[in-house]
Amino acid sequence: MTRVAVSRRGAAALATLAAATALLLTGCTPGASAKPNGTADGATVKDMQQKLDDAESAAAQADTDATQNN
Repeated sequence: MTRVAVSRRGAAALATLAAATALLLTGCTPGASAKPNGTADGATVKDMQQKLDDAESAAAQADTDATQNN
């Protein structure tokens, strides 16, 4: 097993990104409601997919940055 050294800054960035992604995916953001207000329309689905794509892109960028810093 190889141990990978990750800077504190990189680890903090990844932890923050993971927490933000979890909040976005679960809808735990300010103003979110625990009660669904009907079915998702096409615009909502596209918005959620865009957020997911953005989060994945940010995660890949953070991983690249962490790799370059080490």
